Amino acid sequence: MRPRTILAILLLAGALAGFGFAVTTPRSAPAAAPAPREDLKVTDAPKPSQAELKQKLTPMQYHVTQEAGTEPPFRNEFWNEHREGVYVDVVSGKPLFSSKDKFDSGCGWPSFTKPLEGQDVVEKRDITLGMVRTEVRSRAVDSHLGHVFEDGPADRGGLRYCINSAALRFVPVTDLEKEGLGSFLPLFGKAAAAAKEELATLAGGCFWGMEDLLRKQPGVLGTEVGYTGGTVANATYEHHEGHAEAVQIRFDPSKTTYEALLQFYFRMHDPTTLNRQGNDTGSSYRSAIFFHSEAQRQAAEKVKAAVDASGKWKRPLVTEITAAGPWWRAEDYHQDYLIKHPGGYTCHWVRD
Repeated sequence: MRPRTILAILLLAGALAGFGFAVTTPRSAPAAAPAPREDLKVTDAPKPSQAELKQKLTPMQYHVTQEAGTEPPFRNEFWNEHREGVYVDVVSGKPLFSSKDKFDSGCGWPSFTKPLEGQDVVEKRDITLGMVRTEVRSRAVDSHLGHVFEDGPADRGGLRYCINSAALRFVPVTDLEKEGLGSFLPLFGKAAAAAKEELATLAGGCFWGMEDLLRKQPGVLGTEVGYTGGTVANATYEHHEGHAEAVQIRFDPSKTTYEALLQFYFRMHDPTTLNRQGNDTGSSYRSAIFFHSEAQRQAAEKVKAAVDASGKWKRPLVTEITAAGPWWRAEDYHQDYLIKHPGGYTCHWVRD
């Protein structure tokens, strides 16, 4: 065998061992290596198409995240990064790991003792290369991140999350607030800025379509669907008589206004059909604004009157304006429904 061939084999063996390929015993913690499941691909936002990802990512980032590739050890961006901050998913931007949990494992890749938020990282059984390992993927967009092994620091849980730099983007502490990650500042001994957030509660037909359109509006921080406006306690989809299917919208008042949300609301559903929206009939599908303050009540009356007078709708508006009451969160399968089921049922669209 030629000397160059022998040298190449030795270098490759060393690299594979560093990333854990030489480990023959899989992680033994409970549920650490579950069989692959399709439901692990639940997302908080639509995953970009492959064409979009090839535009957004570098060739190495695409190879690692989309093709389960591995970057070279010691020749990647974050293996020797020592600044404080948060590592986010390079595809979705979801926070995954903290510098507080990073340690020098000597393997040549970023190593962490645990994820920053367990719900954003999933583990899957990996039997490629003739071995059994535990793969680590991002829950949000199902990107390959790396693998987890049981040779980490014993005093910190004993795990080593060996992650490709190409799967990550680093946000230093000084940029956390600017990037919407200010809630992590206390991890680094810094006070988080006071939250700027208000709540709006709107009903106007099936909450699947309502939520899907409202979530995309500027300034919207988050949405949740549920039942409100009735008297049944602990309402469920099967038992919510008197309640309306509604959406709660958390929004940043420095980026949008309650009135702007209401103006959009009157464009995305038909406010002239009593207890009906599209093919859905019954009081569950009524048009209603549930105000949380006197200022919201006044804004709702003002916007409704302006829309009614504009002539945009040929019939009178039947939208009720009433004080917000108890809120009952809808079942998980209703949350983000049209993200989980693209092309699913909706009777909502934006009118000119």
